[in-house]
Amino acid sequence: MDEDQGPSQIVPQRGPKKTMGERLTLVKRTLFTKQGLVGDYDYAFLLRPNLPFMKKARQAAPFFGLNDKMPIVLALVLGLQHALAMLAGVITPPILMSGAAGVNLPVDMQQYLVSTALIVSGILSMIQITRFHIHGTPYYLGTGLISVVGISFSIIPVALGGFAQMYANGFCPTDADGTKLPCPDAYGALLGTAACCALIEILIAFIPPRIILKIFPPLVTGPTVMLIGIHLIETGFKNWAGGSGSCSDATHTAFFDVCPNVGAPHALPWGSPEYLGLGFSVFLTIILCERFGAPIMKSTSVIIGLLVGCIIAAATGYFDRSGIDAAPVASFVWVHTFKLTVYGPLVLPVLAVFIVCACEAIGDITATCDVSRLEVEGRIYESRIQGGVLADGLNGILAALMTITPMSTFAQNNGVIALTRCANRTAGYCCCVFLIIMGIFAKFAAALVAIPSSVLGGMTTFLFCSVAVSGIAIITRGVPFTRRNRFILTAGLAIGYGATLVPTYFDNVFSYSGDNKSLQGFLDAIVLVMETGFTVTAFVCMILNLTLEEEIEETDAKLIAADVPVGAKEEHDTHPDGQSFDGASARAKQV
Repeated sequence: MDEDQGPSQIVPQRGPKKTMGERLTLVKRTLFTKQGLVGDYDYAFLLRPNLPFMKKARQAAPFFGLNDKMPIVLALVLGLQHALAMLAGVITPPILMSGAAGVNLPVDMQQYLVSTALIVSGILSMIQITRFHIHGTPYYLGTGLISVVGISFSIIPVALGGFAQMYANGFCPTDADGTKLPCPDAYGALLGTAACCALIEILIAFIPPRIILKIFPPLVTGPTVMLIGIHLIETGFKNWAGGSGSCSDATHTAFFDVCPNVGAPHALPWGSPEYLGLGFSVFLTIILCERFGAPIMKSTSVIIGLLVGCIIAAATGYFDRSGIDAAPVASFVWVHTFKLTVYGPLVLPVLAVFIVCACEAIGDITATCDVSRLEVEGRIYESRIQGGVLADGLNGILAALMTITPMSTFAQNNGVIALTRCANRTAGYCCCVFLIIMGIFAKFAAALVAIPSSVLGGMTTFLFCSVAVSGIAIITRGVPFTRRNRFILTAGLAIGYGATLVPTYFDNVFSYSGDNKSLQGFLDAIVLVMETGFTVTAFVCMILNLTLEEEIEETDAKLIAADVPVGAKEEHDTHPDGQSFDGASARAKQV
């Protein structure tokens, strides 16, 4: 396991072993003293709202480093805050993929997947936080930071597109009216394909980080992440208006004249003002928490918004309690299982998903090192990148074997670290424990599945748009807007936006209708890739970035004309008499 490390070494140095008496003394100090239980932390800081008439605290909270000793109560409070901050991101993918827009699984299976997603996130986050040294090698497994993991949003557009294709080609059943019937085999095919494709991320983990960043720079990852968010906003907005299933389609059977269907309590037509108002109550609450909320409310504003929406929906009769009443008290992994198969058309898109996950992991781990006050360059930093990507790939396989789609390192917890000034792994372990406990109690998962679509849509629209904004942030921070880079972004986004806005544009390109299933599967894979906007954008940007040569910009040309090497600008920033250059020299500093 990883410990604090010096700048010139990677292998941790362990001190002398503690005696039994010393260990007992340490336990007593931790459990039976004020310093061990609560410490001197300003707990009111976490709960103090930001109201105009209230005085703001002047002192800064203490910073808890990676392995510093911290009070038990504080570790539990901050661990719960981390768990709540990632809760919305963990539960959203299984609800969407298993619901009417996905494989339309029975309610009990949907509840199981939500419970299992929480349990698996807690277990696999421990791997990232702990950090294991692979004996006899320079490699690690895990980051050793508060690097929590949850289900990757990147898999959602690929999964929904693949499921739609499975219903269209007969892999999944439909009734006489064309309504989707439950198709657990489709979910099993997604899991089996993901388990095999995760091997590519494991291979990426052994490539030096500097080479990975050269192949997948922000010019590639930024627009890719942005289009993932843009693609998902459509699903979130449809839910906001009442549902993303059959009731939102222009042509539907009488059973779906209202959302979610005619048998649901307080069902209304899609787009009704009541549904829009429910979703807006969630959206408005998130904004109010950001403006007036205490620090703990700001980092959990999405969940607070969801809670407010649920309270309003319950008070006005939109909740269906039948699923909650029928749910078991407890659940765990493998209560339901799925037949694992490899679905050929999904292979290429899911490979792209794991490449995106590796790129996201590198960015998230770098941000976590930064807010944790650790180095963001050098051998130790690179070992954390390598260990994090390797754990991300291994977690993809383990998650599939535990009936959950690919996992990815979450970024939202970096905000919690920066806000609370706590980068301590003890709080990370407490977060994992809370996630596992939430997942085990199946009634909690059943309540989440029963949330009306409009309430869920108000939350997920905000959540998915934050993914798109993250992509924009990657571009603006890491991509200089030269002519070459603007051209690459334009070329990549042109097809990516088109495929996102008109996802059926490639349906009629191939006219093959023979009995060769292998050929049909290959053609379906190409269609699925071309109709998934972010994969097209990733491939186009990556190829153009590797093939288009860097152009000499105006500032570089002036330096070359003056016989000044571009990289040596600092030696030529002043005249011999000490006066600064004007014009070209000032702009050269920006290069």
